[in-house]
Amino acid sequence: MQDPFKSRVPNLNGPATDLLPVVPSDALDLPAVAVALFVETAGSLSFVAQSGETRSVNMTDFSILPVGTRRVLASGTTATGIHAFVVG
Repeated sequence: MQDPFKSRVPNLNGPATDLLPVVPSDALDLPAVAVALFVETAGSLSFVAQSGETRSVNMTDFSILPVGTRRVLASGTTATGIHAFVVG
């Protein structure tokens, strides 16, 4: 199978290289900073942005939040089916 990612240098201008399931936690960061989050089921999403600031937003079903994210917080998060877009 041909792999179009084989010689590609990961960067923020191209597609994510993986989509990881997220378990919200008040104590643990994601394994890698996400470049965006995908939410399957609507609700509130509380997170720590790449900048270190804590934010909360209301998400609709099947929506994408294009914000660098370090951690998705359990406290204040009611959205479910959360996935992290990662690069590299």
